This record gives sequence, C-alpha cells and structure tokens, in this order.
Amino acid sequence: MDCKFEKIKVLESSNTKKELDIKLYGEEQAKAVLKFHKQIEEYKKTPLVCLPNLASKLNVGSIYVKDESKRFSLNAFKGLGGSYAMFRILCDELNLNPDTTSLNDLLSDKYKKRLEQIEFVTCTDGNHGRGVSWASGLFGCKAHVYMPYGTAEVRAEAIRKVGPAKVEITDLSYDDTVKYALEMSKKYGWILIQDTSWDGYEKIPTWIIQGYLTMAYEITDELENLNVIPTHIFLQAGVGSMAGGMIAYFVEHYKNKKPIFTIVESNVADCIYRSAEIGDGKSYSVGGAPTTIMAGLNCGTTCSLIWPIIWNYTDFYISGSDEMAVDGMRAYAFNKGEDLKIISGESGASTMGALLEVLAEPSMEEMKKKMKIDENSVILLINTEGDTDPENYRKIINGDWNN
Repeated sequence: MDCKFEKIKVLESSNTKKELDIKLYGEEQAKAVLKFHKQIEEYKKTPLVCLPNLASKLNVGSIYVKDESKRFSLNAFKGLGGSYAMFRILCDELNLNPDTTSLNDLLSDKYKKRLEQIEFVTCTDGNHGRGVSWASGLFGCKAHVYMPYGTAEVRAEAIRKVGPAKVEITDLSYDDTVKYALEMSKKYGWILIQDTSWDGYEKIPTWIIQGYLTMAYEITDELENLNVIPTHIFLQAGVGSMAGGMIAYFVEHYKNKKPIFTIVESNVADCIYRSAEIGDGKSYSVGGAPTTIMAGLNCGTTCSLIWPIIWNYTDFYISGSDEMAVDGMRAYAFNKGEDLKIISGESGASTMGALLEVLAEPSMEEMKKKMKIDENSVILLINTEGDTDPENYRKIINGDWNN
C-alpha cells in the first residue's frame, strides 16, 4: 500500500519474509570489528541521546538517537567502514592474518615503506570519501577521491582537511562517478574502496558494511544496560549499505523481538522505494542526475550485496522531499526542555523528518496504526552526520533556506 502526503510517501512492504543467512553482519563479527576500532587512538563510543520531551509531545514511549556526528573527527559515521575495510585490505596485501594482527603491528616500521606505495581510490558524495581520506592518513597510504557533479566545494575541502586524499569534483552523476573511479583503479593499479557492490566486486564492500557494525554493537550494548528494546528503527539509505548492515545485525541480535524497520530515502533518488514498489524482488536504479540537499542519500542504484537483506526484512519504505530533511534538522537543533540539542546534517536528519511527518500529520493516522506506533513505542534513529555543509546548515537553521 502506497500512501502519499505533502512531504513523504509511505509504502508498506508486500514481501513475504523468510530467513536469510546474515551471520556476516551478526554479533560475533561486530565484536571483531569493535576490537579493531578500539585500537584507534581517536576511538570513543558515540552518544546515544534520549529525547523524552519530544517523545511526550509525539505521544510515543521514547525516542533514542545515536549521534554519529561525534564519530572520530569526521562529523559522520562513514570512517567506521572505511577504516575497517582498509585494515582488511592491507592485511591481504601484506599476507597478514587480520585476526592476529594489531593496528600497531600494521603501522610498525616493518611495513611503512610498503604502505606508502599503496594507493586507494573511491567515489563519494562526501562522508565516505572523508572516511577514506582519514583512514589513508592513519595507515600512511595515498588516496584519490572523485565526487559527483553538483557537490559543494566545502565537502571536497573537508575531505582534504582530514587526510592526504587528492579530491576532484567531476561533471558526472554519482553512479557514473563510481564507474569512473573503477576505470581509474584499473588504469593506475589503485585499489578501489567503494561502499557499494556489483557482480565481481563484493569483498571490499562487505568489509565496509561490517565496519559499520561497531555503531550497532554500541547501540544494543547501551540499550541493554537501560533494559530497553527498540520497537521501531528508522534508517536512512543512499545505496543502502549502512541500512542493510544495521538491519541484519538487529535481526540477528533481537531474534523473535525483531523491531519494525523503516527505510528513508530522498524522493529524487529513492531506488530502494521504487524497487520495493515494483515488488518483484529485484533492485532497480533511478537514472539521470538527481539533485537533493540530502547529498549522502543521492544515490541512484542500490548496493546489490545488501539488497536481499533490505528486501526481506524492511517493513516500510519512505520517500521524502528536501523539506522532510529540513524539518528534521530544525527539530534536532531546537530540542526543548531536557532534550539535548543535536547538530544534524541533511542526510542525518532525514529519519527525524520522516518520523515527525508520520506522527504529527493528522492524515497519517491510518498509516501510523499500520506501522504499530503508539504510546509504548521505543523508536531508534541514527544521526549519521553533523553539519557537513556548514553554510547550508546555517541557512536552514536560521530560516534562510529556500527550495
């Protein structure tokens, strides 16, 4: 069932659920990933923020927000995937066992010259590239980052600031920039480290997705200390790598207490929503060069590796306008009472904007019932980024933004 409202469309999954083998993204794997991340000097657990005032206003039990704007020095979660994948790649290159190799081992003088000769390449709309640039600096490697047409220069400069990557904004769409990065990797012998997959390119994206599991493990660990189980989880998606990895982890972790999952996308790059709407189990692309303030979600093709998990376990899909994201950003920035203010960028706030539309829009009452959201619901959101475009953030928060 597809319900359309001013700022969002909501689609209920018509798929018959079945069990998949999701151990690759399960708790044991998450522990191994966390073990690696804890060896990074900058590592610290990011905050899980409770918003009791907003929950009361929206008449739900509680709202928790994992604030990834505090992750490393990157203002976004993506460094988790880039750093872990790079560690695994370098272990492969040096014939080292990742289970017994520490970060200090890898960074020792023994391997320094070899690491300096290794060059990575990727396409990014911002946050993944920043993670790759930062990680390449951590390991002493080189990196090349290509960005799609329309990327704000401030996002490119942010990548340069955190690491040694050479950055170029192309005149291509995101999907075509991915293809261009692949061509460059073949031409120059660089290692492609891309957060999406296709036939024949699955190992590295798997490691990237596994890298995100640190975030999921931190969430469940903290919620269990509070004796809390989420009933609803809203996850934003571009290619869907983060969303699919999180879904797999939470499904395996909570088992018969599986939360209700909702995927949130930009309405100009809603490849997951459109694939679910067609409903034949295949993933479909959104063509052209879409433009949205949600740069991190501006991806027209779903990650093939993770699509079966998304298709099988997602309960609802939301396709939303830029105004949806703006509402979410302002809600976080102007939290009232005891609720902590959260700095959230356009993609980071998309799920909050979607939640507000579902809960505060009177015409959504029937869909709200279908989603089983009520006064006892425990809702989990992930703020995937901070103000990654500071100028646009200020305009939006100050009321100077016009679509």
